[in-house]
Amino acid sequence: MTLEEKITHLQSSSMEQARAEGNAIIDSHRERLEKELADHKKESMHQSKLRIMEEKTKAKLALNQARAKFQLEQRRRRGKVQQELKDKIFDEAKQLVAEYMKTEAYDEFLVKCIRQAEKYAGDELVTIYINGSDEAKREELEELTGVSLTVSEEDFIGGVRAVISSRNILIDHSFRTQLRDEYEKFLFLGGDGVA
Repeated sequence: MTLEEKITHLQSSSMEQARAEGNAIIDSHRERLEKELADHKKESMHQSKLRIMEEKTKAKLALNQARAKFQLEQRRRRGKVQQELKDKIFDEAKQLVAEYMKTEAYDEFLVKCIRQAEKYAGDELVTIYINGSDEAKREELEELTGVSLTVSEEDFIGGVRAVISSRNILIDHSFRTQLRDEYEKFLFLGGDGVA
C-alpha cells in the first residue's frame, strides 16, 4: 500500500469513525430532547388538568354560594310576605272577635265560662274577671250566674279569667290569650304540607 493509499484509508476510517461518533452524539442528544419534550408535555398536561379541576372547583363553589345567597334571599322574602299575611289574618280575626262580642252567642259564652269556673272552684274562693269592654253586661251576667264579677284593669279583649288563689290556679278563657296562642302556633304550610 502506498502512502497515498494509506492516507486515504486513514482519512476514510477517521471520517467513518467521526461520523459514527457524531451520529451517536446526535442520537443521544435527540433521545434526551425527545424524553424532555415528552416529560414536559406530560407535566404540562398534568398542570392543565390540575388548573381545570381547580377552576371547576372554584366555579362550583361560586355557583353554590350564589345559589345559597339566592335561596336565603327567597326565604327572607317569603318569610316577610308570610309575616305580613299572618298579621293581616290575625287583624281580621280580631275584627271578627269584635263582631262576635256584639252577639248573643258571646253573652252565652261568658255565662258558660263563668259557670265552669265556679264549678271548677267548688267550695274555694274564686275571683272571676270580665274585660273592661264588658262592664255594661256585668249586672246581667251576675243575675244570670249568681256570681259576683270583677272588672279587670287589664284589657284582655274579651272572655273571662278566673283566679283560685288558694290553689294558685288561673283559668284563662280570654280572647287575648287565645289569639296570642294561635298566632304563635300559626304556620303557613307549603304545597307539600311542609312549613
